[in-house]
Amino acid sequence: MRNALGLMLASVVVAVVIAGVWFWTSSPRADAAAPQTIAARKPEPLPPAAAAKPDAKDDVQVTASLSRPAPPAVPAPAPVQQKTACANPNALGVARTVVIDTTGGPGFGFEHFKQLDFLADKEVVLTFDDGPWPHNTAAVLKALADECTKGLFFAVGKHATYHPEILKQVLVAGHTVGTHTWSHVNLNSKKLTEQQVRDELEKGFSAVKSALGQPPAPFFRFPQLQHNPGAMTHLGTRNVAMFSTDLDSFDFRSRNAEQIVNTVMTKVDKLGKGIILMHDFQKLTGEALPTLLARLKAGGYKVVHMKAKTPFDTLPEYDAMMVKDKKLPQVSSRPVSAVVQTVAD
Repeated sequence: MRNALGLMLASVVVAVVIAGVWFWTSSPRADAAAPQTIAARKPEPLPPAAAAKPDAKDDVQVTASLSRPAPPAVPAPAPVQQKTACANPNALGVARTVVIDTTGGPGFGFEHFKQLDFLADKEVVLTFDDGPWPHNTAAVLKALADECTKGLFFAVGKHATYHPEILKQVLVAGHTVGTHTWSHVNLNSKKLTEQQVRDELEKGFSAVKSALGQPPAPFFRFPQLQHNPGAMTHLGTRNVAMFSTDLDSFDFRSRNAEQIVNTVMTKVDKLGKGIILMHDFQKLTGEALPTLLARLKAGGYKVVHMKAKTPFDTLPEYDAMMVKDKKLPQVSSRPVSAVVQTVAD
C-alpha cells in the first residue's frame, strides 16, 4: 500500500512538471523585449476610413471655411512724412505752420483775392507749380531741405502720372501737395465746355491721389492764373481753397538764376511779405533757390508753411479713370536704339 501511495505522488509531481513546461514554452518570454514606457510607445495608426472622415461638426466647419470669401487685400501704406532734426543750425527753417479751413473755397493771394490777409510783416509762403518733373523737382527739394524749410506744391495731374515716385518724395519730405488741373489747360478757354472744365479739375485731383497713394490737400491754383467763374463755383462746392499769388518770380521766362533771385527780392522788399509763385518744372528755379533762400534769411524774412484742416475726398468715377489708365498696356519699354536701327545711310 505504501508503494502504491508513493507511486501516486510521483505521478502527480510528473504531471505538474509537464504542465509547467508546457505553460513556459507556449507563453511569451519575459525577457524577450524591454518593457516600453508611455512616452516611447508609438500610437496605433487609425484605420484609413476613420482617419479621413471628420465628424459632423468638423464637416460643417470645413464647408463654412471653403465658402467664406477671401479677406480683402491690404492696401499699400501711404507715404510717411519724415520728421528729422535740422542739421543746419543757421537754416531759414519754418517760422510757423498754419492750418486752413477750406470750407466754401477761400482764396489766397492778393493778385486776385483781397479778403484773407494772414501773413505778418516779413512772412512769405513758398509755392511751386507744374511738377513733378525729373531733376528739376529734385533740385528744388534739395534746396528746401538744406534750409530745413517747407513749401506748397501744385502738381499737374498728367505729370503726377508720369512721375509718381517724384511726387511721393515731395510728400515724404513734409511739403504740402495741392493740384493744378489735369493737363495745365487755360480753364478760361472758349474751347472748353463746362463739363470739360470740371473734368480738368476732378481728374487732376484723382491723378495726384493715385500718384501719392492718398488724397492731395484741398488746395488748387489755376493755370496761368486764369480764374474761370464756373470752376471757382465748383471748387467752392468741393471745399477747395484757391491760390493766386502776391508776387510772381517769372522764373519761366528768366534768362538765368540771378534774374529770378533779383525779381523775387525786389518785389518782396517792396511788399514786405507775400505768397511767392515759382515752378519746380523749371531748371533755373532749382539753381536759383539756394541763393534766394539765403537772401530771404539775410533780409529777415520767415517762412510760413500751409496745411489743410481736413483731408480732401476725390470722386469715385474719376478715381476709376485713373485705375483704368494704369491697366493700359505699354506700347514698348525698350529704348529707341533697340527698336530703330540704321542699316544704310
